[in-house]
Amino acid sequence: MSDSPRRRKPLVADKRVSKPAKKRKPAARKTRKQSRKAARPRRGGITGFFGAILRWILRLIWKITSRVALVACVILALVVGYQYTTLPDVTALLDGRARGSVTLQDRYGDVFAWRGDQYGGAITTESVSPHLVNAVVATEDKRFFRHLGLSPRGIASAVRINLREGRGPLQGHGGSTITQQTAKLLCLGVPYKPSDWDSESDYIADCRRGSIQRKAKEAIFALAMELKYSKNDILSIYLNRAYMGGGAYGAEAAAQRYFAKPASALRPAEAAMLAGLLTSPSVTAPTSNLERSQNRAATVLRLMREQGYLTSEQAQREQANPATLSEAAEAQAGGYFADWVISEAPEFIIRDSTADVIVKTTIDQRIQAAAEAGLKKVFDEKVSKSSKAQAAVVVMSADGAVRAMVGGRKTKVTGAFNRATQAKRQTGSAFKPFIYAAALDLGRNPLDMIADERYCIETPGSGLWCPANYDRQFRGAVTLVDALRNSLNIPAVKLSEEVGRETVRLVASLFGINSDLADGPALALGASESTLLEMTGAYAGILNGGSAVIPYGLEALNMAGDPEPVMTAAGGIRERVIQDKSARQLIWMMEKVVESGTGSRAQFEGRQIAGKTGTTQAARDAWFIAFTADYVAGVWMGYDDNTPLTGVTGSGLPADIWREVMIGVHEGVGAKPLPMLEPQGQPQTIVTPNRARPAISDNPSNNDGRGGIINQVLRDIFGSGAENTSGRSRNTGIQSDNR
Repeated sequence: MSDSPRRRKPLVADKRVSKPAKKRKPAARKTRKQSRKAARPRRGGITGFFGAILRWILRLIWKITSRVALVACVILALVVGYQYTTLPDVTALLDGRARGSVTLQDRYGDVFAWRGDQYGGAITTESVSPHLVNAVVATEDKRFFRHLGLSPRGIASAVRINLREGRGPLQGHGGSTITQQTAKLLCLGVPYKPSDWDSESDYIADCRRGSIQRKAKEAIFALAMELKYSKNDILSIYLNRAYMGGGAYGAEAAAQRYFAKPASALRPAEAAMLAGLLTSPSVTAPTSNLERSQNRAATVLRLMREQGYLTSEQAQREQANPATLSEAAEAQAGGYFADWVISEAPEFIIRDSTADVIVKTTIDQRIQAAAEAGLKKVFDEKVSKSSKAQAAVVVMSADGAVRAMVGGRKTKVTGAFNRATQAKRQTGSAFKPFIYAAALDLGRNPLDMIADERYCIETPGSGLWCPANYDRQFRGAVTLVDALRNSLNIPAVKLSEEVGRETVRLVASLFGINSDLADGPALALGASESTLLEMTGAYAGILNGGSAVIPYGLEALNMAGDPEPVMTAAGGIRERVIQDKSARQLIWMMEKVVESGTGSRAQFEGRQIAGKTGTTQAARDAWFIAFTADYVAGVWMGYDDNTPLTGVTGSGLPADIWREVMIGVHEGVGAKPLPMLEPQGQPQTIVTPNRARPAISDNPSNNDGRGGIINQVLRDIFGSGAENTSGRSRNTGIQSDNR
């Protein structure tokens, strides 16, 4: 054993920290796309190949469409933004009329009619009745306060309905929101310029087109409006610009037009009626068909109840008390009288101006109502229900101011044929007072005698013409007053020939009968044509003492807000035609016509009445024109197609109508005597041969008391050296051709 010690390992402390291990790289995490790819089994063959191509095509389509959509959205935003910058302030869009309104007032200043584009003034959703706002939203666009100007659901529903009903997708129901409708009312911001359009109607038709391109522009404009204006602003524009029938633009004008109240005071039934007009205002306007308008309003009330704007009790109560028209609305915009006044006013003011016009007229609504009621009463009581006969009435003052006008049996009309102003008909014996007016002014006496006997005239080209009385009888010598009282034809013709046809024509034309007057001897029997307005105006000239009048209905025309009238009455009393004495004697003669002659059926209340009947050949026209001390009234009756009347003369139904009308006209008016003069002096016998022509004297002192104004006028026309047809120059007085 060895004594040497063994080599021992040195003592070393234990390593407390182990050597760090070499880091491993983490495994790459798979993407979701790779995971899905790995999860799918790899398909080989032809199926896999085409599947890969399809997937690639779909990815390509998606990339293209998404980018196109993005670009389209950017373009749309730019277009809408540009449109946004062009929109004016909301206040500039409220009044959208292309022409002004015409407000007609009666003789006392009360409004009785409207014409043109009536605009009642700007309103807002806050200033109108809340029932109107609710009714419009419930009817036109129930999601109005929730959408952004367009309603895809509404458009899709409208397209589906149109296709189901056999129309094109954009024909019929449009599915437009209130915003889109407002955009259309604004014509997408394009103003009307007369130089760019053939007519205003063409401009409006273009604004209402429903093409795809137009709908796209409308959508862009609607989006811009939604960005620019609040919902209340848009609805306010709509309520101000929407046409609601009867010439009314906007809710305020419509409320005044139909109900004579402001839009702020509308009750639910009235608001529902206005809302119901928005779809087709001309058809559903209450002035056109009140019952149809009320039925439409009942539907609107039901929608308001279903959408929570009305309780069941409220809806039921309003449906039981439907809206009705005001008295002014029932007058149908003034009827025949308003049509006539508008036609007489300057066109450049009434039709072409965009300003509002106020017309003060001569109409008296009380008298107008009396005229309509009197006409209706006679036709209801004395004319067959199936009769197509027509009638017209004119009432005026002695100065020609027209107080009432009825142009036909159907009085509640606008734009209809006016038989009082537009129908020219033969006047018959209603023309005879102008023959007697000429004779009296030339010195004849109402008590002068004239022979009612067989009388013939040789007329060039027609041979012998022999007039006859209505009853085919002869009465021998009669006074002029009796000849007029009994409307004898032969004395009238003889007197016309003795006075001279040209003189009679002159007197009639100076009194206002401007129609072409007949040239032959039949002039004396009313062969000429005239209108009822002309004839009534001519009789007014007799009442006022022999001065011509021009019938008028317009007293003053003012632009709204301007106290100074643009124009005043163009009618009224004009130059003197016959002497006052002659006119008063003629009134005395005409009073006998009503007192005991052909016009006796016109008598009422013991008043003094002077007038004349008239019946044309075959009774195609029947007239009665007469006056009291206060008013002149004319009545015409006949058929529009000239069919003869059966059993009707001027002394019959026309006199009855006149009486019924004037009873109402004179209600509350005290009786006054007529300004007539009973004749004096020595009556003479008038001898008229078969051919009589006047010889015009240039020396009034040699006229044996005959002459005056007519002689002076004739001398001015023919000259002092005029010769008569017999070749004898400057005979004194009225000479007769003895051939």
